[in-house]
Amino acid sequence: MLRRRRSSASRTSTPRTGTPADLLVVGLGNPGDEYAHTKHNVGADVLTILATRHGAKFRRGKERALADEVNIAGHRVALAIPLTWMNDSGESVRLLVRRYGVSSEQIVVVHDELDLPLAALRVKSGGGLAGHNGLRSIKSHLHSDEFQRVRIGVGKPSSKEQGADHVLSRFSKRERTEIDTTLEFAADAVELIATDGVEAAMNRFNRPSTDP
Repeated sequence: MLRRRRSSASRTSTPRTGTPADLLVVGLGNPGDEYAHTKHNVGADVLTILATRHGAKFRRGKERALADEVNIAGHRVALAIPLTWMNDSGESVRLLVRRYGVSSEQIVVVHDELDLPLAALRVKSGGGLAGHNGLRSIKSHLHSDEFQRVRIGVGKPSSKEQGADHVLSRFSKRERTEIDTTLEFAADAVELIATDGVEAAMNRFNRPSTDP
């Protein structure tokens, strides 16, 4: 059983204006109260957790995102939640990349994953998109799929036709307890990527026994 990783990170937001960020973390979801805390918005929920942990104050900017910068153990990390629709996430990410001066390899995208069991957590570096429209949009705008991912399992519906309804639905009370624990671990994984790199996060949080 995973135990919560105690963060050694600073809780203070300390941006260094004019210098590139060390990492850009993007939490995917749909904007608006109607979609808040749905399965499709778990990425945005993780970014809210990180903002609370590190004292970020999200502000809406011309990048069509809520964003701020924090210091995680000496690393400058930009946190962002796109305000575009999920399928257009790449529009915002492209502008965020320009603002923070990062490469594709310095981006961490936190998102829901149908191909993982409910509340499963995986860290992945580059590779396929598993049919995720938000990731597809990001790849299209960046012309690269070499960004890092923190994948949060929301389970598969009984048929492909029910996929949209599934990801736009909310968790049951029982599922909510499980997923809330995973969201905290996902935030831990982001912090570990920032401090020790994606390989360290993969070694800690990936569990082959429950791979899809």
